[in-house]
Amino acid sequence: MRVVQIVDSLQMGGAERMAVNYANALSKEMTFSGLVVTRKEGQLSDQIDEKVSYLFLNKKSKVDFKAVFRLRKYILKNRIDIVHAHSTSFFTAVLVKLTLPQIKIFWHDHFGNRAAESKSKNKMLIFCSLFFTSIFVVSLQLEAWSKKNMFCKNVFFIPNFILDRKENLETTRLKGILGRRIVFLANLKEPKNHMLMLKAFQDLRLQESGWTLHLIGKDYFDSYSAYLKEFIKFNSLESYIHLYGEKNDIKYILSQSSIGVLTSTNEGFPITLLEYASEKLAVLSSNVGYCSEIIENGFNGLLFDPLNYLELKDQLKLLTYDEALRTTLAENFSKSTVKEYSKEAVIKKVIQLYKN
Repeated sequence: MRVVQIVDSLQMGGAERMAVNYANALSKEMTFSGLVVTRKEGQLSDQIDEKVSYLFLNKKSKVDFKAVFRLRKYILKNRIDIVHAHSTSFFTAVLVKLTLPQIKIFWHDHFGNRAAESKSKNKMLIFCSLFFTSIFVVSLQLEAWSKKNMFCKNVFFIPNFILDRKENLETTRLKGILGRRIVFLANLKEPKNHMLMLKAFQDLRLQESGWTLHLIGKDYFDSYSAYLKEFIKFNSLESYIHLYGEKNDIKYILSQSSIGVLTSTNEGFPITLLEYASEKLAVLSSNVGYCSEIIENGFNGLLFDPLNYLELKDQLKLLTYDEALRTTLAENFSKSTVKEYSKEAVIKKVIQLYKN
């Protein structure tokens, strides 16, 4: 088989990271593994394995025929038979299929909030599903939504997987005290719900016991990030809550941290949790999407309802005050996650579905 992954950008998002992960993993299993980026390159370009064939389309508009025919030429030249389209790149995949009916499209849905959306909000996606061979989803809620609403009924839950980052960088030095750092790995946008964590940090006065909070993720410099910065300044937390923007030395950043948090109101299968596990962090997460399937509350992490602020405060207090608990949770989470969500198991399943 000869497979290409398609994604709209190489910025540091979950879908983008998984597209790179698939391209890298499949390059060791197949004759040909490619990665096509349609709209925007980014920091994840450093993570692409040298065995992966890479193409940037530089798509300028939603319907860019030059980009479509550039992709068509690439598919023909490399004799590609399977297009694995991630998230919003499905539209480009369908346009090229109209010119090459023989290719198969496997669409991969990483958007957890879609499970709460109506059919009317997804009209174009539902129409395009007529051209899909199969649909891969990252949560059970998305699986149910696709089976109910999409024309393509070959829907499969595929968990995200852990893949060692291709990183030699050690550039980002976190402020604060080793053993007292909380990291929050998420772009600054809804539904990541950063303010809930900031308020809990402030109300618990964690800075007084040496804790610092570190926000890692793209800053869009919009009203969302302005609100966070105003809160930090108003409460004189500039020395304790730090914003670093988008970084590409995540492995090194996490190695300097003790607790990893995720407070989203909606998620699919957050790869962030897998990255926390790979660096043996104690984890506190909202119980949305597939998070409660990955984390068993009290055994390998702590969960809370993102609509229940007091529950978050209680869990955060417990985790920051009890070092033995942090150690136990971190060890259990690393062991259970690495075993359950290994690259080998997931890739084996995906290759079998490609063949079917």
